[in-house]
Amino acid sequence: MKIALGSDHGGLAYKTSIIHHLLKEGYDVIDCGTFSEESCDYPLFAFAAAEKVAKKEADYGILVCTTGEGIMIAANKVRGIRCSLGYNDEVTVLSRQHNNANMIAFGQKFMGEEDVLRRVDLFLTTSFDGGRHMRRVNEIDHYNESK
Repeated sequence: MKIALGSDHGGLAYKTSIIHHLLKEGYDVIDCGTFSEESCDYPLFAFAAAEKVAKKEADYGILVCTTGEGIMIAANKVRGIRCSLGYNDEVTVLSRQHNNANMIAFGQKFMGEEDVLRRVDLFLTTSFDGGRHMRRVNEIDHYNESK
């Protein structure tokens, strides 16, 4: 399984930890940057990772910035992306089960590193429930395609 990752300077440390964790678990990783702690613009890295997922060059995407909010909002501008904010374990699981999220974002300043690594595993190992949730995901996709 291939995972695309992106972060800004405020999420670089966690992105690096997540990459090491994923490689240890046997995942293929596409690092879309940033590669420095120098101030940078998070949308560029959100778009780069989201495009990899949207074009099916990666199965899922993981993003990190200071709060997780900005980078998530940017990723959700890419057609076909459903990026959630993994602010706790239950929401992380439900984002996959109910929303079929294909990307997740984390906030390095507001989330513990061990919590984030655990949520990465939860996100990547949880399946979409389908059923009544499929109709809702289809509505989102249909709206996205009509614009």
